[in-house]
Amino acid sequence: MYEFLRGVTHPRVLARPFSPSDAWRFLDAPFAAPNLRILSETDRRRHVAAEVYAEVPDIAGNLTFDAHTAILMRENGIKVIYTRDTDFNRFPFLDTIDPITRHRRTRA
Repeated sequence: MYEFLRGVTHPRVLARPFSPSDAWRFLDAPFAAPNLRILSETDRRRHVAAEVYAEVPDIAGNLTFDAHTAILMRENGIKVIYTRDTDFNRFPFLDTIDPITRHRRTRA
């Protein structure tokens, strides 16, 4: 949710970014889906984060936000992310799929 909001409202990401209220309204449909579940931190948070920081030792700066998303995914057993953000390719436990090109990068 936050990655989406950050991306679609950012003028350096989109030529015509969404307004914050339009971006939030866009999320109404997914939020209405009965199977939607917002990922949240678990009791394993510290352990999983330590594992990820050990596996991807160059996490710093802006990559920290992507690491947060990747850690949440790992904690919750999510292994595939649809994203155009190639920084997610740095996380060896994730498969990434570009939603525009459908290019898939699978874990080694």
